[in-house]
Amino acid sequence: MRVFDFLRDENSRNEWYILSNGGVVQEMAHIANGRDTGNCVSLLRVNSANSSQTNMLILQYSCTDPTASFVIYAIVDIVAMNVVLNGGDLNYVALLPSGFAILPDGSSGSTGSGMADAGGSSGGSLLTVAFQILVDSIPTAKLSLGSVATVNNLIACTVERIKVSLSCENA
Repeated sequence: MRVFDFLRDENSRNEWYILSNGGVVQEMAHIANGRDTGNCVSLLRVNSANSSQTNMLILQYSCTDPTASFVIYAIVDIVAMNVVLNGGDLNYVALLPSGFAILPDGSSGSTGSGMADAGGSSGGSLLTVAFQILVDSIPTAKLSLGSVATVNNLIACTVERIKVSLSCENA
């Protein structure tokens, strides 16, 4: 639950989300989806620390149950989102979802939710990271080594930031 709460919370997002560039993340809308407070759809706004950059919106879906937790998000164009929020056509919003799957590691102290068992010990988590990134607007374009290196660096930096923020020794 600690990993899930960290990844879904807008207040800790700039600790791991490289594209926030140190900007403040603010939840603009929150739609509950069940009894657990972690099960929701949120609309987040990243207010850039650099005034020359445009602000971005992030549509985020998070859910948890005893078997797994997920945090799925996509950057959304502000103009397109305003059209949808005003009753416009959803088909004009391009989404490239990225996110995390968090599963208990199965160690003896881990319950299905990843929380401490009655004995007070807690298990670890297995974290799967998935990114969808548009590297070229031409569908038939070949993937360059530079693009692969950039995406690889993005994944490595994101994982490292998560490990550091959560003080993971055995990750």
